[in-house]
Amino acid sequence: MTKVTLAVQGMSCNHCVTKLQETLSATRGVVKATVTLHPGQAKVEYDETTATPALLAAAVATAGYSATVSA
Repeated sequence: MTKVTLAVQGMSCNHCVTKLQETLSATRGVVKATVTLHPGQAKVEYDETTATPALLAAAVATAGYSATVSA
């Protein structure tokens, strides 16, 4: 398993957090996703054989937000 932190832009409320957490959790290869409004990030644990940071960022985009991989 691999872990990545995504910096998420566009979230403004707890509904956004819930929506994004559900979207990431339903993404192929994701084992666990934890989203926080402040500081606007998603910590994702995923199976690197079926998911990539780019796939996770695309899932964030489908939910209506944008994301970049945090250092």
